[in-house]
Amino acid sequence: MTTSRKVCIIGAGCSGITTAKRLKEFGVDYDQFELSDDVGGNWYFRNPNGRSAVYESLHIDTSTRRLEFEDFPAPADYPDFPHHTLIHDYFRSYVDHFGLRDAITFGVGVDRAVRAGEGWEVTLSTGETRRYTDLVVANGHHWKPRVPDWPGEFAGELIHSHAYVNPFEPVEMRGKRVVVVGMGNSAMDIASELAYPWMAASLHVSARRGVWVLPKYRNGVAADKVMAPPDIPKDVALQASRQIIRDLVGTMSGYGLPEPDHEPLAAHPSVSADFLTKAGSGDIRVVAAIERFDGHTVHLVDGTSLEADVVVTATGYDMAFPFFDDGDLELHPDSDHRYPLFKRMVKPGVDHLFFLGLAQSSPTIVNLAEQQSKLLARLLIGRYALPSVEEQERIMGADEAFHLEQYYASPRHTIQIDFGRYVVDLLAEIEAGEARASAVAAS
Repeated sequence: MTTSRKVCIIGAGCSGITTAKRLKEFGVDYDQFELSDDVGGNWYFRNPNGRSAVYESLHIDTSTRRLEFEDFPAPADYPDFPHHTLIHDYFRSYVDHFGLRDAITFGVGVDRAVRAGEGWEVTLSTGETRRYTDLVVANGHHWKPRVPDWPGEFAGELIHSHAYVNPFEPVEMRGKRVVVVGMGNSAMDIASELAYPWMAASLHVSARRGVWVLPKYRNGVAADKVMAPPDIPKDVALQASRQIIRDLVGTMSGYGLPEPDHEPLAAHPSVSADFLTKAGSGDIRVVAAIERFDGHTVHLVDGTSLEADVVVTATGYDMAFPFFDDGDLELHPDSDHRYPLFKRMVKPGVDHLFFLGLAQSSPTIVNLAEQQSKLLARLLIGRYALPSVEEQERIMGADEAFHLEQYYASPRHTIQIDFGRYVVDLLAEIEAGEARASAVAAS
């Protein structure tokens, strides 16, 4: 089946490549642009486009069987939690297996995308301008570091975790007094790596609040393999899961950590195989949030202070779409880092624009766009019809309330979804949209 649509896909990370694969299957013509020289996006270590957050020791926190694509199983010999090099190899193999590489224009980015009539006018980094009927944004959301603006001047080295490669690059940290800011997954990985007594002279983790630290395994099985299935009511599953976590890890204060002020799973999961042990052994010491700097002195909000040579801020990322005009506020996140979308894909009232993979998904984001592309491809060939704008907005509000109700308010949680429940709902919406399209065709 062919279509007169001509689509521009921005990015060739995991979301971009699986979207391209689906459009190819459905006979939709597309161009795909990738600023880098290879696929992989965030999982391309030392990506020359500067947008990869991968550090040398990184292993993914999602188990292999949870992250693999439906029609391209990961190699049978992959471990439960692969190293980033294996993830990148997997993406490369996916692209080559489905013959997607030749359709990707490497080394070329999209500098500008503006609405033009019924479609989009796209200006490439080469200076060339092209017209497209539809625009797919798959540029990721872990590439623009969010760095707190603390008062005072720090006399040491201050970097974001996005720049962290290993204990010696870009900053020599052996024998240094190090503070890691944050208690998300990257913070825990980096802190655990630096906390060996033969590495950093001291390792403190500065946190605004306590968090629940979850192990990667439960009774010898990768923890995400035994998550409650989506057919169990959410409140029942959540209550049971919270009790299991309490039984499994006990209290955080038992490891010398601050007690969380929220329930388990009220934040995006912080998962670590090492952090609790290193905290309990005294190699990691958790302190209060930073108030200000004064030379090498780090003043904390509880009135205490400590001396530091290096501060690593693992403080998250901002969503950003630099190719949209600054004045087109409808196309940018608001001041609270919110960017509501119908089914996490469509901006109601903005035609021919689609976002793929723009969510913080538990347990995985790797194959999120694979599921979303099922709706997109059917829409582009006329087999699926969107509901009215008013209905999109109503459903969008209900979806956000459903997915976000368990989380405390934070910029970190504005695009959070439960993957399993999201997919069930998405497939139901595809079926409803196909019925709408058939009704329109029959009238």
